[in-house]
Amino acid sequence: MPAALGPDQTPEEFAANAAAVMNLIAGGMTTQVLHALVALRIPDHIAEGAQTAAEVSRREGSHEHATFRLMRAAASIGILTYAGEHRFGLSPRAHLLRSGVPGSLRSLLLVQAGPAHWKSLGAFPEAVRQGASQAEEVLGMSIFDYYSQPAHVDEATAFSEAMSDVSGLVTAGVVGQLKTDGVATVVDVGGADGHLVLGLIEDRPELTGVVLDLPHAADIAGRNASARGLADRFTAVAGDFFTAVPAGDLHLLKTVLHDWDDDRCRTILRNCRAATTVGGRAVVIEMLLGELGEPDFTAISDLAMLALTNGMERNLDEFDALFTATGWQRGATYPVGAGYHAIEMEAV
Repeated sequence: MPAALGPDQTPEEFAANAAAVMNLIAGGMTTQVLHALVALRIPDHIAEGAQTAAEVSRREGSHEHATFRLMRAAASIGILTYAGEHRFGLSPRAHLLRSGVPGSLRSLLLVQAGPAHWKSLGAFPEAVRQGASQAEEVLGMSIFDYYSQPAHVDEATAFSEAMSDVSGLVTAGVVGQLKTDGVATVVDVGGADGHLVLGLIEDRPELTGVVLDLPHAADIAGRNASARGLADRFTAVAGDFFTAVPAGDLHLLKTVLHDWDDDRCRTILRNCRAATTVGGRAVVIEMLLGELGEPDFTAISDLAMLALTNGMERNLDEFDALFTATGWQRGATYPVGAGYHAIEMEAV
């Protein structure tokens, strides 16, 4: 009897559990299947109808049989469909991996499976052993400094696009539910390309918007505002939210706090508090940890933050502790889409 069988498992249960664990072990390879699929632009190549691997490989310049093997694997996990006669089409999920379509997760996949994340995750056991990210050991610098290097501009672009895509998943939920009575200026702290605040001020002509981010991201936000005809009500500020935050009536913090440990989060929140008056408001947009032992994607994301940034995902009690320590009081909390929640706060 195998030692791993355990006293309470039948051979059939053992076989089922072994298969389930093997599927989990193969998760990294599944990610790389998707990575290759988008790197070879296969969802784009077959967006208008099923094609063979031979047709795709001619368009992409890839090896025909290897392309077939990739498409076969993608069909086995439900991303592609098999249409017969060696032709493969797109499943509904595959449309999420196309480029230039609303709701696309293509750039997010390129980031998650790309060199910076993949190398850092390879050192994850040591991150747990030490309780600290090993990204600097692996990359030679923090992941944000890595993205700022000219040599990594493609990865930085994918990261910026991924953050925009995440914003797209939640913007409608935020715009539809967030009340802005008495608000004149909205500041998107670490707002990257400005997707969220631009969506808000586009919906509400009485508002002006500001993005605070590093210079390369602020430049993109400014260009996006001009492209959307919102430049007259928008300002892009190049700066550092650990130093100071522009003044405003409402501060947005979308997927910012999970990048940092508690000390750094308190600095960000204090700077936001200093940039508003009593009664001023802020909105944190993050995933929330669920109940222990229950299926919870946020618990997996929490470990990714440990591996990459020394950040963490949090539950409401942990957010409350941060807010109370920095001059904020939590108000309404509500889902805004794709597993994210808006947590409203008021300055006290």
